[in-house]
Amino acid sequence: MSASHPAHEPLLHARELFAGHHAWLTNRLHARLGNMADAQDVASETFLRVIGQRDLAAVQEPRAFLTTIAKRLLFTLWRRRELERAYLDTLAQRPEEMAPSPEERAVLLETLEHIANALDGLSLKAHQAFLLSQLDGLGYHAIAAELGISHSTVRRHMADAFGRIALAMARQHAGIAAPARELAA
Repeated sequence: MSASHPAHEPLLHARELFAGHHAWLTNRLHARLGNMADAQDVASETFLRVIGQRDLAAVQEPRAFLTTIAKRLLFTLWRRRELERAYLDTLAQRPEEMAPSPEERAVLLETLEHIANALDGLSLKAHQAFLLSQLDGLGYHAIAAELGISHSTVRRHMADAFGRIALAMARQHAGIAAPARELAA
């Protein structure tokens, strides 16, 4: 099989994007994050997502395309760190004898990671509603007032969030990976 076979075209386009823009993207992320290790991780994850895209030949503005994917990944990274920080703050407030073991902590952090992944596709308001409910303990009426949305919208957002979490946990339990379209979001 030659390298010009149609089945290889997406990989060739991904390779061209990588060769032409990886250093630029990494430097841009480094400037934004102030941390080269995180910048390299996000840049690598960006190109992994690029490989999953179908029509790379149609990309007219590669840097804008890569920036959009990287911004989504940064948002996800920051949300995950926020979740972990909130979890660790909660743990710090508990008496030492009630603190989880290192194994329990690892399982809890992995579960939080799965929850964060499940919530990735939510709108900002839905994500905020979920966090206000689950981390701050607010009721639906208080969340509606806080976010300036209706009570029924809060209920819809919460149903969507819990539905996504239930599906993600069922997949995790069954050992099924999330569909590629969810991974590329």
